[in-house]
Amino acid sequence: MKKCSTAEPAESAFDGEAWFDPIEQRLRGRIKQFIEELVEQEATAALGRSRYQRGTRTGYRNGTRQRGLLGTCGPVELTLPRIRLARPDGKSEEWRSAVIPRYARMTRQVEALIASAYLSGTNTRRVKRALGALFKGAVGKDVVSRAWRKLKADWEAWGRRDLAGEGIVRLILDGTVVKVRLDRQATSISLLVVLGVRHDGQKVLLSIRNMGGESEAAWRAVFDDLISRGLPTPELLIIDGGAGMHKALAGLWPDVPTQRCTVHKHRNLLAHAPEAMHDELSADYNDMIYGKSAEEIESKRRSFLRNGRLKCRAVADSLEEAGAQLFTFSRLPESQWKTARATNAIERLHEEFKRRIKTQTVLPSAETAVMLFWAPLASGQISMRKIDGWKTLTETLNPKAIDLAA
Repeated sequence: MKKCSTAEPAESAFDGEAWFDPIEQRLRGRIKQFIEELVEQEATAALGRSRYQRGTRTGYRNGTRQRGLLGTCGPVELTLPRIRLARPDGKSEEWRSAVIPRYARMTRQVEALIASAYLSGTNTRRVKRALGALFKGAVGKDVVSRAWRKLKADWEAWGRRDLAGEGIVRLILDGTVVKVRLDRQATSISLLVVLGVRHDGQKVLLSIRNMGGESEAAWRAVFDDLISRGLPTPELLIIDGGAGMHKALAGLWPDVPTQRCTVHKHRNLLAHAPEAMHDELSADYNDMIYGKSAEEIESKRRSFLRNGRLKCRAVADSLEEAGAQLFTFSRLPESQWKTARATNAIERLHEEFKRRIKTQTVLPSAETAVMLFWAPLASGQISMRKIDGWKTLTETLNPKAIDLAA
């Protein structure tokens, strides 16, 4: 007869006490101790003396108070000192800690975590369920809503900030398409992105707007908003070559030198050529674009056009359509050529944005889309470096452009 097993079933990781890791509990205890000590040191500095030390009557201790704080290791209950500080008029006022600001109930990292979960397309109930175990029930619907409202307020303030003092000398412009849910249907919208380059070479995101497309009117609305916030006339424009953007810029800054993105033009040329020609076309195009001097680029351009007219007229016509704007970079100091040839700085942001949303075929709203693009930069998760050759930004363009006479 088979003996029945008396062994108890293994406890699930989500059952009972197994869910609460003693290591995590001890960490919370240490965090509580550390924060309380930090605030105690701050209070001592405010009074100018330790707890039982005599000194100048700048204020006095007034007991303690309990304060809850939600951090990435979970909620902790803090016992914080209360202090009354003397004022010049003989009265006293409540001391406020800078370590634990007034009304702060969670750390910035927790706010960012909640906001990121919400931005990913879920709703407040799902965020509550997803983070409930981590924070031991401290994250409810109201907490998620508050974090979202704060993030939205930060986003709106960023979109209204004054640009007059940014020192912008160059603009990089591009757009990307993303699907969002509008009236319960998946709809494609365009995110129009504007990067600025300061006089010290530092790239900075200036604007990200959701529009129905990349028409002249859409881009003009973006530019008008930037100008209303103090953006000066730039010294150079780097664009993707879209017709709507080109028309908007021509009506606004017709005399500003413009560089058409060489990467976008390469894709456009390939679209005009049979697949059998792609390798040869790419090799010839790269030889031309990455020439060592303006003279070499000009020579390679003429050769490219001759071959294009013989083998595929549409390719030659497409290159001629870009005109001198495809080679504006050759009028800059050579140290700047790498970053001036293309809109790659924005393309990298597009790639990072799409990497983050690749598990979502449709985003919940257009507002979520723009905030998802902005949030990693605003939070410091993504940083942008200075452009190559920034030390020569003060040099003027060479007045001699590529000779278009083939």
